[in-house]
Amino acid sequence: MPTPVAIQPRAEFIPVPAGAVETPCCVPAAGQESLAATDAEALAARFKVLADPNRLRILSIVSSSPEAETCVCDLSEPLGLGQPTVSHHLKIMVEAGLLNREKRGVWAYYSLVPGALDSLAATLTPKA
Repeated sequence: MPTPVAIQPRAEFIPVPAGAVETPCCVPAAGQESLAATDAEALAARFKVLADPNRLRILSIVSSSPEAETCVCDLSEPLGLGQPTVSHHLKIMVEAGLLNREKRGVWAYYSLVPGALDSLAATLTPKA
């Protein structure tokens, strides 16, 4: 036997008296601007890069390094990933503007782009 569905009463239309001024029901607080569509797209792309657990771990390893940089050769073992996979993740993070890449001889060293994480965090914190 099908489960009975509760029917909600219909909202009634209340006419506005002639000469009355309608006010919007929801007015944004003064001084708060919404995110522009182009800015939202750029931020979404960066957040998407960080949505991968391996990339978050790479970010953690690089940011916690005493030298503020990490050689690509030092990432495969702690991540449990092959070098080509690690290089793929690093390339995506460099293209997203989260990491810098510096080639020294045969090795590449990665460091955080200054302010890259601050700009992401700023979009998540309320503005005063």
